[in-house]
Amino acid sequence: MNSFQTFPVQTPAQLSVHIRSLRRARGLTQAQLGERIGVKQARVADIEKDPGTVGLQQLLQVLHALDARLLLADTQAYASASPSPAPVAQSPSADW
Repeated sequence: MNSFQTFPVQTPAQLSVHIRSLRRARGLTQAQLGERIGVKQARVADIEKDPGTVGLQQLLQVLHALDARLLLADTQAYASASPSPAPVAQSPSADW
């Protein structure tokens, strides 16, 4: 069974590293990636430098060109359950 590698991304800086790494792993220059998505090399450099300024449509184009996909994970569904409160000791009622 084939599985794919996932890269958790929580900040634009992390996304920057992953986009650049994927491009290099595919053996593409910034100019070649730009040709695939219809932009100039300078735009690819801007995207890699600060992907937080990129629109979703263009980000999806970049990821598609790199044979990568955007996946959303419901982290709340997989979060460890919060521990139950400690039981409170019950004192027997006193007959005073």
